[in-house]
Amino acid sequence: MGGMLLDRPASSDLGALAARLFSEVAERTADVEGVSRPAFSTIETETLQFLLDFARSEGLAADWDAGRNVVFSLPEHERGDNYILVGSHVDSVPCGGNFDGLAGVLAGLLCLVRAKREGARFAQPVKVIAMRGEESAWFGPCYVGSKALLGILSETELAARHKEGGKTLDAHMEAVGIDMTSVRASRPLLDRKAVTAYLEVHIEQGPVLIERNLPVAVVSGIRGNFRYKKIACFGEAGHSGAVPLAYRHDPVLAMAELLNGLDVAWHDFASKDGDLVVTSGMVSTDRAKHALSRIPDSVEFSLDIRSQDAGMLQKMHDLVLRHAERIGRERNVRFDFGDGLWTKPALCHRQLIAELTRSAEALGLEPAIVPSGGGHDAAVFSQVGIPTGMIFIRNRNGSHNPHEAMEIGDFEIATSVLYEFLISPQKSGPNKQRKTVPC
Repeated sequence: MGGMLLDRPASSDLGALAARLFSEVAERTADVEGVSRPAFSTIETETLQFLLDFARSEGLAADWDAGRNVVFSLPEHERGDNYILVGSHVDSVPCGGNFDGLAGVLAGLLCLVRAKREGARFAQPVKVIAMRGEESAWFGPCYVGSKALLGILSETELAARHKEGGKTLDAHMEAVGIDMTSVRASRPLLDRKAVTAYLEVHIEQGPVLIERNLPVAVVSGIRGNFRYKKIACFGEAGHSGAVPLAYRHDPVLAMAELLNGLDVAWHDFASKDGDLVVTSGMVSTDRAKHALSRIPDSVEFSLDIRSQDAGMLQKMHDLVLRHAERIGRERNVRFDFGDGLWTKPALCHRQLIAELTRSAEALGLEPAIVPSGGGHDAAVFSQVGIPTGMIFIRNRNGSHNPHEAMEIGDFEIATSVLYEFLISPQKSGPNKQRKTVPC
């Protein structure tokens, strides 16, 4: 969404307020580099308490929910039966950036602050939630806070152990004050039917908005994926100078041929506007045995293929297996894929995409719609049938690192788009949206 805002927020000090809040949270949660706000930790709880105290100082309603998240609203909407929920998470990866998650919480919170200060009325009741435990870095499972909230956190996920202390996720959640009875029984901690729509503002974790010179964009959906953490290809060791081509069983070249075939398919799909990304982020031979003059007997590599199109994912998976079978036969090697992990795509709600786009246009922004390659709490809300929308903020240097570089001016623009949406009566309310265009 290129262009400049035609109408800056009436509360012109909200940008400065946002900068102060980001700075204070960063200072409170600083690590040797960047910030660390571990999921279900004392630091995460203290961050939530800081935001709760700030909200109350602005005259907002703020309290802990059953999942020990914090929920904010205008006082008159505190007991609302049906509401739009805006939110994101406050936890971070170890030594991560300050904006991933926190930007979405503060965008929603500052919309409430602006409405309270100006005496404005939202078109429908609005609540903002600051959630815990979105990042997978600490226990392995991701979206823990939102899954618990919606009653879909599994027994296996609860048994996951912390990367440092070894205690289970279940124990950590109980230690921060969550009554685990409902969580263990997979009972939602909120009334799903009361949430007419879920909206999340988030920094973009890739370079698209930077490259297109766009401050913000509406998200079309969150890519699903299939992943193999450790694919092994087994061949036969030998001297690099003594084994001719006809007698080689080289697993590294077999792996390279497989990945090259997937890259060719990716280029083909991309030329036809297919949504697809292919990554092999880990590649290694045995460090104890590999050498410059040795043909390795095995290689291990990861594979992560993502798309918003479930059919595309299945096509690519079939292609992977076909290529591996052929290459294994022709090169006399063997591929062992191990267990794969699948995540379904989570499409944003078409009506919400349209209305968020209209809100941006009302502020003088050119429309832009982009996919999300990373996962977000929004995916969980979408997958349980709650109409879901997202706004991306331009951000340099990716995320999950201390060098995230979102500009406050871009944050203000995204917050203004969200505010415009919340105060503008939609042509078809969220309840009608749920019936007509399910996620």
